[in-house]
Amino acid sequence: MRARDLVQAIRADLASIEQRLLTHPYLAAVETGTLPRAQLATFAGEQFHIIRSDLRSVALLVSRFGGGEAREFFLDVLAGERNALGHLLTFGQALGLSERDLEAYEPIPAAHAYTAYMAYLALYGSDAEVAAAYLVNFPAWGVSCGRLGRALRERYGLSAEATAFFDFFATPAPGFESAALAVVERKIAAGWPERLIRRAARLLQGYELLYWDALWEAAQ
Repeated sequence: MRARDLVQAIRADLASIEQRLLTHPYLAAVETGTLPRAQLATFAGEQFHIIRSDLRSVALLVSRFGGGEAREFFLDVLAGERNALGHLLTFGQALGLSERDLEAYEPIPAAHAYTAYMAYLALYGSDAEVAAAYLVNFPAWGVSCGRLGRALRERYGLSAEATAFFDFFATPAPGFESAALAVVERKIAAGWPERLIRRAARLLQGYELLYWDALWEAAQ
């Protein structure tokens, strides 16, 4: 499958960024319990605004591509974002934050390059660009979330219910990779430029790193 080979090549090209994500000082600070508990509210506030934006971006993707073969793929992603928002509200409550508190939180500009680019892709990108970017980005995000969930229970005393947001992303959705690869494969077969697919994945992964950098800078 050409799509699988392409995604593997993109992952290899971006291995250095993934390594920086996996060794990020923010994750290390949570895992050692040295990140002040108050900084967890920053994470919750940023994610609240990010997920609400991503919900609308994915809904737009459903609108754009919902009449074709990518319909079920984007509907599943949309359902996932909706579930994630519910779990995030539970995490916020565990930190003493209401939905109104999260709504009032003022986002850090650098932390929202990712979600702004997602909005751009939703408006102007192809279904394959989005699917490939997800294929590269979601595994790295999932690993980070899995580590955070464990650390929040072990170091900060949060319950499994309170950290369900992190476990949700840490567990790959059944069939996600094959469905995403099928979206990419169809577009490649139709002649869509591979350079645009590579670009989307590279930028989204770069903005993922910028998100963690922004959180870490805010914690200093």
